[in-house]
Amino acid sequence: MTGVTTPGGGEPTEVELDTDGVPRGQSVLDALLQMLDVAELTPDVYRGLSPKSRLQRVFGGQVAAQALVAAGRTVGADRTVHSLHSYFVRPGDPREPIDYYVDRTRDGRSFTTRRVVAQQQGTPIFTLSASFQIDEPGVDHQLEMPEVAGPDLLPSYPERLAGSRHPGPWAKIPRPVDIRYVTDPPWARALGLPLPGAHTQVWFRADGRMPEDPLLHICLLTYVSDLFLLDSVLAIHGLDPQQRNLQMASLDHAVWFHRPIRMDDWVLYDVSSPSASGGRGLGFGHFFGADGQMVATVVQEGLVRLR
Repeated sequence: MTGVTTPGGGEPTEVELDTDGVPRGQSVLDALLQMLDVAELTPDVYRGLSPKSRLQRVFGGQVAAQALVAAGRTVGADRTVHSLHSYFVRPGDPREPIDYYVDRTRDGRSFTTRRVVAQQQGTPIFTLSASFQIDEPGVDHQLEMPEVAGPDLLPSYPERLAGSRHPGPWAKIPRPVDIRYVTDPPWARALGLPLPGAHTQVWFRADGRMPEDPLLHICLLTYVSDLFLLDSVLAIHGLDPQQRNLQMASLDHAVWFHRPIRMDDWVLYDVSSPSASGGRGLGFGHFFGADGQMVATVVQEGLVRLR
């Protein structure tokens, strides 16, 4: 496991955006890679910044990805992360830096465990535990990849948005990934119509070539994994993500990494919701490479509160 190979060292630098929210002098993907390049303040303490945006709280995928970068930088290059478990404790303020405190819980012969606490102004906003393992042979099986239309046959995200009355909360936010919905997004389908057993299926890939660093590809998948998990909860109940009486937020998030991942190749994300109750919804997702290999599994419980 190697460190992120974007420019770094010392204090992190802010990403300046123009009037359209696009990073000045760099691609949106480059800006994300720069944001993931957390700076080491002291041994086992790292600092990350958020992009300037209109969002009132830090995007959960950003905090999880930055925390995983911080953990990975304390682990030897012979070990890769195989799972992470995290809790979103408080909303993060995008105007404030985030400090990541890494606890070296255990260094075993085969496994390494790290715990990370993300803080703003001395208050925890997020916790993460991650386990890393040496490369080992073993039994091998997986779920079959769903049969879906390929990404080249599907409209791009801007094409989906064209003429839509409900473009969704991400319409004006620069996207570091090329997103191709297989199923109708929540803001494009006939709302009010429940869809029992609904799946949300999305192709995505980095909007540009990425460095070879394996940790960077894993962290970008972690970043993306927080985008779509509650969509299937909304679809099952025919809810509009922008309706005023609906409150949504990530509560906890777990990822298992099964096989090597390349985020500048197409990846299919297949998400469903097995349960919702008590103002919470559960999202369950699988990632598949374009070659059919199952590369990761994600589970998230989120707040889905109707006021």
